[in-house]
Amino acid sequence: MSDRDGGTGPLLLGVRHHGPGSARAVRAALEAAGPRTVLIEGPPEADALIALAADEDMRPPVALLAHVVDEPGRSAFWPLAEFSPEWVAIRWALEHGVPARFIDLPATHTLAWGREERGDQEQESSEKGEQQREGEPRGLPSEPAEAVRIDPLAVLAETAGYDDAERWWEDVIEHRGACDGDAFAPFEVLGEAMGALREAFGTGGHERDLVREAYMRLQVRAAQREFGDDVAVVCGAWHVPALRQRTTVAADRALLKGLPKAKADMTWVPWTHRRLSRVSGYGAGIDSPGWYGHLFGAADRPIERWMTKVARLLRDEDRPVSSAHVIEAVRLADTLAAMRGRPLPGLTETTDAVRAVMCEGSDVPLSLVHDRLVVGDVLGEVPAAAPAVPLQRDLDRLQRRLRLKPEAQERELELDLRKENDAGRSRLLHRLRLLDIEWGEPAASRGSTGTFRETWRLRWEPELAVRVAEAGVWGTTVLAAATAKAEADAVGARSLADVTGLAERCLLAELPDALPVVMRILADRAALDADVGHLAQALPALVRSLRYGDVRGTGTEGLAEVAAGLAERVFVGLPPACAALDADAAEEMRGHVDAVHGAVGLLGEGEGEGQEGHGEDSASRGGIRGRWHGVLRTLSGRDTVPGVVRGRAVRLLLDDGALGQEEAARLMGLVLSPGTEPADAAAWIEGFVGGGSGGGMLLVHDERLLGLVDAWLTGVPGDAFTDVLPLLRRTFSAYEPGVRRTLGELVRRGPGTRGAATATASGIPGFAPDLDTARADAVLPVLRLLLGPDETEGAEGAGDSRTNDSRTDDNGANDNGANDNGADDNDLVGVGR
Repeated sequence: MSDRDGGTGPLLLGVRHHGPGSARAVRAALEAAGPRTVLIEGPPEADALIALAADEDMRPPVALLAHVVDEPGRSAFWPLAEFSPEWVAIRWALEHGVPARFIDLPATHTLAWGREERGDQEQESSEKGEQQREGEPRGLPSEPAEAVRIDPLAVLAETAGYDDAERWWEDVIEHRGACDGDAFAPFEVLGEAMGALREAFGTGGHERDLVREAYMRLQVRAAQREFGDDVAVVCGAWHVPALRQRTTVAADRALLKGLPKAKADMTWVPWTHRRLSRVSGYGAGIDSPGWYGHLFGAADRPIERWMTKVARLLRDEDRPVSSAHVIEAVRLADTLAAMRGRPLPGLTETTDAVRAVMCEGSDVPLSLVHDRLVVGDVLGEVPAAAPAVPLQRDLDRLQRRLRLKPEAQERELELDLRKENDAGRSRLLHRLRLLDIEWGEPAASRGSTGTFRETWRLRWEPELAVRVAEAGVWGTTVLAAATAKAEADAVGARSLADVTGLAERCLLAELPDALPVVMRILADRAALDADVGHLAQALPALVRSLRYGDVRGTGTEGLAEVAAGLAERVFVGLPPACAALDADAAEEMRGHVDAVHGAVGLLGEGEGEGQEGHGEDSASRGGIRGRWHGVLRTLSGRDTVPGVVRGRAVRLLLDDGALGQEEAARLMGLVLSPGTEPADAAAWIEGFVGGGSGGGMLLVHDERLLGLVDAWLTGVPGDAFTDVLPLLRRTFSAYEPGVRRTLGELVRRGPGTRGAATATASGIPGFAPDLDTARADAVLPVLRLLLGPDETEGAEGAGDSRTNDSRTDDNGANDNGANDNGADDNDLVGVGR
């Protein structure tokens, strides 16, 4: 075999899988040789897909995806960028009407190879991104971990005196020109270098190359019988010496005997520059796909064009970059290249110049340049004619209809569920999440706390194509697949909380056929589960689900009945479950009490309004809120209940107006009396004013409670104070700095000093005996300016209406709030300061 046209064998073009220099050299060699067929390293099953590379809707980077038919999660990718030599060879063959074929080991073997011997170990090693040698197929399962492999480019770079293989490759290939006088010279030199390396290192630690190369030789011989020696072979440079090697057909076939098989499907899928980078874990990746794409696409003056791109990016980010900056950066890059003895400025020189001139020495804007330009977020496109599972086709149709185009760069999407198109987008994203296709991730909405608004973070990753193929087993459409998956998840759910969470997701995804199945299983699980903790975990998600019918139009009648029954079981079982708990279990139970309290607040809307009375009157009025207040009273009065739970119960009663301030102060005084163990008293304080519940503001505005805490702290014995200090530190360190500062000033001045100037006949510091209506009315003109006349017409009489969904917090706190102390937290912080 020979590397030159007119020799005694095929034209062997050894390349780097992703390199603009190799790509230009391949095109030049093919133009000079004019072969009758082009053979390319890749899975032969993809031969039928080659013609799609000429489709006008095909835009690299793309990848060949192969997956096992009955096990879609077992898959492999063969990525190709615009600057990949294999892609250039495919395009050249299609443009010149020359047959192109893939000659690597079939995917049916590579996907099955090692399944029995590696199992889960293969998946773990691939996730860790094992180093992959140049020339190794991107889709082939890796060698066992004990195999020591070499990077041939790194060895050649070290031999040439370079400490960076990328820099050596740029100097030798990218910046020297591909065909200065001889289109075949680069391939001859690289082939000789690889031959020397294989003599020194053998297979370089990858014994499976022997099998692959045997199959390649058989395919080359078959092409020679059909086309003679007018055959060009584009493969990894590492394989060139093996393809030159003269072996018998029998010997090659013997190496292929007994290979495992798995039925595989193959298609084209979009890829991204980011997934071509080495940092993504891709073994044959490169450090700078965006930079290489620029070098390949720039017809002339690549450095000047690159600096212009950088300047445009920085200007878009409001960085002051002028034309003078661009000119000076180009001059500096050229000067650095000359000082370092490089033929042209490389990425190192351009990066140094950008940092010094455009970024003023800062690495912060430079990191943006690296992320957006050096690596890049270019996402390829695949024509609709490419083979795909039915689920993928339905997803493509929905994406087009909803105008929701996949993008490689992360972006936020704000949805208003009152709009039909936004509601459809929400349904699609929630259904995909049920199918484990994590295209979108819910995020906290900055603009509103109403249930009609959703915020998503979207980012399309190439691996999601595999997830779509995996989800295809559940159905041929997104709706059918999500429904079937939800029903199966409900049957296999391990806990009651999992089932309630699934019911919530079914409502969000609007799966009316799956919801009855989930609800039946939920009712069965709730009837059999006696663990109060499980019930308490399940109730909040179930109650939240009841609210989605307001905006989404989904019926939730069945949920209400189950939620009410679940709440009653929690009410009965919670007091006994809170007895005799250790510190960790008590803290967990406090979280359950908080969750149930929020859920009861939502369940109780519409019944029992006006329960602002105190004492037993509130509980006697009935209703779910009244019964819950009775449970909290039981918890607050039992000595066997941990202090953190008792304190939390008192605080929740106080916030709901079911307990007067005088009674709350009395209970705190009892707990903080000398007869109570300091550790239990500290836990009670944490439950009452800790946990991010606004307890600091309660102490700021109720000096009686602050005085009780202060007196107790000063009276704790020294030896006991050391034991309770960590708990107290955790309680008070959660307060905002302004609150802590105000509390410190109040304690320094002593109790009652702040109220001396403001005390009135009412006896409550800081409050007048009667409402000053004139001062209250003065704010109305400002409110009209802020809200508009339409909003303020009904505000005076219905400001506390709980029917206004946009004023309702998804976490269960409404406008009336969980704090009846009469002030907003932000206002209180201002007063405290």
